[in-house]
Amino acid sequence: MSSADHRRNVGAAYKNGGGKVRGFVQKVHSPPPSLNDSLEGEIQAFLIDEDQLHTYDDLTKVNPVTPTTVLKCLQARYSAKVFYTHAGCTLVALNPFQPIPDLYSLDVMKEYHCAPQPQEFKPHVFIVAEEAYRNVRGQLVPVNQSLVVSGESGAGKTWTSRCLMKYYATVAASSSVVKNQDTVERIERRVLDSNPIMEAFGNACTLRNNNSSRFGKYIQLQLDRCQLLVGASVQTYLLEKTRVACQPANERNFHIFYQMTKGATDEQRKEWKMSRGQSFAWLPNSEKTVEEDCFQETIEAMVHLGINAERQSQIFRILAGILQLGNVNFSSSSDESQTCDLEELSKDFLQRAAELLCVPAEELRTCLRVRMLKAGKQSVLKPCSQAECSVRRDCLAKVIYAQLFEWLVTFINNSICAEESTWCNFIGVLDVYGFECFHINNLEQLCINYANEKLQQHFVAHYLRAQQEEYVSEGLQWSFVKYQDNQSCLDLIEGSPVSVFSLLNEESRLNRASDAKTLRIRMEKELCNNNNISWDKFSKEPHFTVAHYAGKVRYRIQGIVEKNKDPVPPELINLLQKSDNPLLHQIFTDKEADNTTSKGLSKVTVVSKFKNSLESLMKILHTTTPHYTRCIKPNPDCKPMTFKKEEVIMQLEACGIVETIHISAAGFPIRIPFKGFMQRYGLIAKYSDFKSGSLPVDVEDDGNEILRQEVEKLLHAVLRHETTDPLCNLDSEKHNSWVHCGRTKVFLTQSMLDLLEGQRKMILSQCAFTIQCCWLRYQCRRRNVRRQSATLIQAAVRSWLVRKEVHRWNRAASLIQGTWRKWRALLKALAEAELDDAKDLQEDVPALNPVIRERGSVQLSNIQEPVTVRGWPMGLALASAPSITVSLTATGFQKMMSVMASLNLPSRKGEYKVETNQYTQGLASIRAQPKGSVKLHCQRSPLLYADRQPGKKCDVTGFNEILLEKTL
Repeated sequence: MSSADHRRNVGAAYKNGGGKVRGFVQKVHSPPPSLNDSLEGEIQAFLIDEDQLHTYDDLTKVNPVTPTTVLKCLQARYSAKVFYTHAGCTLVALNPFQPIPDLYSLDVMKEYHCAPQPQEFKPHVFIVAEEAYRNVRGQLVPVNQSLVVSGESGAGKTWTSRCLMKYYATVAASSSVVKNQDTVERIERRVLDSNPIMEAFGNACTLRNNNSSRFGKYIQLQLDRCQLLVGASVQTYLLEKTRVACQPANERNFHIFYQMTKGATDEQRKEWKMSRGQSFAWLPNSEKTVEEDCFQETIEAMVHLGINAERQSQIFRILAGILQLGNVNFSSSSDESQTCDLEELSKDFLQRAAELLCVPAEELRTCLRVRMLKAGKQSVLKPCSQAECSVRRDCLAKVIYAQLFEWLVTFINNSICAEESTWCNFIGVLDVYGFECFHINNLEQLCINYANEKLQQHFVAHYLRAQQEEYVSEGLQWSFVKYQDNQSCLDLIEGSPVSVFSLLNEESRLNRASDAKTLRIRMEKELCNNNNISWDKFSKEPHFTVAHYAGKVRYRIQGIVEKNKDPVPPELINLLQKSDNPLLHQIFTDKEADNTTSKGLSKVTVVSKFKNSLESLMKILHTTTPHYTRCIKPNPDCKPMTFKKEEVIMQLEACGIVETIHISAAGFPIRIPFKGFMQRYGLIAKYSDFKSGSLPVDVEDDGNEILRQEVEKLLHAVLRHETTDPLCNLDSEKHNSWVHCGRTKVFLTQSMLDLLEGQRKMILSQCAFTIQCCWLRYQCRRRNVRRQSATLIQAAVRSWLVRKEVHRWNRAASLIQGTWRKWRALLKALAEAELDDAKDLQEDVPALNPVIRERGSVQLSNIQEPVTVRGWPMGLALASAPSITVSLTATGFQKMMSVMASLNLPSRKGEYKVETNQYTQGLASIRAQPKGSVKLHCQRSPLLYADRQPGKKCDVTGFNEILLEKTL
């Protein structure tokens, strides 16, 4: 069996009923514990190896299950500094009474939150928190969850609740959406900051606990559809307001008063009229310092929740006024018709209280000493006795503090509560006062213990009784495990028609003073048939004793009726409505409006109001899936690492831990209806290799019997496949104790659930793998098609670009060729025109410069001396002529080649001989062999650039020199 039969994993989301495959599953039950010799021998054999006792992280593994073996295991784990242990459906938490490093760190939270199977980790309160969180996410229809933290006062309930809230504020606020990150951090911080304020105003140091909750609270952590934290709300139950004016011996008032006196600055003390070292009657044991006396932390929490400095000043002035009011004492008057006098020192305290509460001092004095009686339509003023004056003073302080506390709760809810449309589910954390039994127990202890009785009854009804009855109704062969049912105790306290509460209410509604002895006689007469109540007839003080599930508690009758009435004189309310303190005026103006709209509200007693609020809480718990955490107090003195067996065994027996272990070890903690079972695990038969061979089942249309048959086939196939697995050596008998198929539900152990979840996970993995393969194949094919398409497009584009470039080249070549032909034709035409238009000239040749003569001369073969030719343009075509020698001057090889290329000579080999002279510049050309006279043409040359080196500084020579000589 798995380490925790009760723990449901994310797949076991349907924990709302339970049921073994009929005909092949037989449940093996452990016998009920007995004190025979055989059992003693088993116990001794189990306890021999004490070194291994601390390794039992789940007490359902203990065999045999007895108070002794359970106690020894818890003691061994506590000594090994292991403080959490699973006990079936319950988590047992032992209070170490000292800080444990890294037990609740952020890394530990992430480790449990990110783990695929947190149940495989060491027991921790974070497992319970994560299980509830995954149940909200994992179910087909999300179901609200409740975490019920119970235990005695000082067992660690407040700390556990604080850890749970911090866990959810961490893991449920891990949003990856950037735009919502600021909102998430704001909500997370506000939810966490509500704790210091609630604890400062609602917790106090008692004999059993330094941070005892004096009120009950149920915190709803609101989640949206994505299971992210979007808000929270707080519901409170029965604040112990009597502690403001009356503190039991060796106990303290609420933390906030000590925080003010120890953490206030000099400026604040001056504002609050609270001098350093001043003593207050309502602050006993002020020299004692506890961890919760941190005023700055409370101030920071107020700021984060949106309580500004002005409102803070109003709050602390009211609290300071209450403290000053506690120092006001009255002295009895010799004449009963006269009002009581104030003691000399009390006059100053009364004046300070009036100034801090912003009410007239004289009116405050009158309201405390004179009461108003109504006789018909007339009002009569009657002086109060000394005791009555003290009662009215205490009543004023209590009503102010209670209303201030309610205003704070309302303000916190308005600050952290989300709109109803933004959240769909919640996880509730219940932290109520623990079971209390003091030397003197009053109405407050009766209500507190009544609340614990209701929670124990909820646990009994939901688990111990309901589960066993369901086993029988579903056809499971079950031997009932005996457990302590506290229903008779609840009938005694709240039953109908006669109970303790009903008698108190009747006595409270009578318009007369109550008498303790008369009430005791009546209770004894009316409730004598209930075995849970008893009386000590020899006691001098009237009282009654109630046998609670956690032990007997003796309650004092004297004053219990007056506390139940909780009267508030109307003149005190009228006085507070006139206050110049805006907050105080607002609180009591709203209270008066509520009183006028609620008919008969003044007749509502304390127990009636508390009972109604507790019943509404129980309705919420019944609509949610509960998760139990039992906090155990190892020793009554709150000493670190001290384990008192007597103290622990009483708590284990009181809360039914041993019975819980018995039922969890022998029963089926997971119960799933057939329809939900097939919806979740039907795919095992559909996709696995061990199909049942039947047709698919429509879970929406098929009847219950058909579904049952399909469930049996599926379970048979799964177990047969598991048995034939070569890797598993589990016999069939062990399998037979794992599952039961009832009439409407399937009952599973954790081992069977793990087996089903493993098969389901494997099939889902195979399906996911198939989907991934298909998707990857599709992606690969798509990439190939895209690659081929891209290649084709690229080839087409390149081809088009090449064709376009070739076309451009062809057009350019054609253009160049056409231009070149035009230019050649033009030159040819110009040359022919020059030759055709030339005139024969007969002139005397003047003497030339020797250099010019040398350069521009042509040696003809039939003329003795060189013939000087001037002005012949370069590029003229040479006519038919005999062999000639042409003297040319050119600059460089390229110029010479260009000159030669520009001569349009007929291709007659051997007829022409072109030579260059040794000069560097100039040009000489001849057209034809002269006959008698030389024809010269001295017009402008058609060449645009005759001078090849215009930038060179030299005399004009060459062709330009010929032209220049002609023009001159």
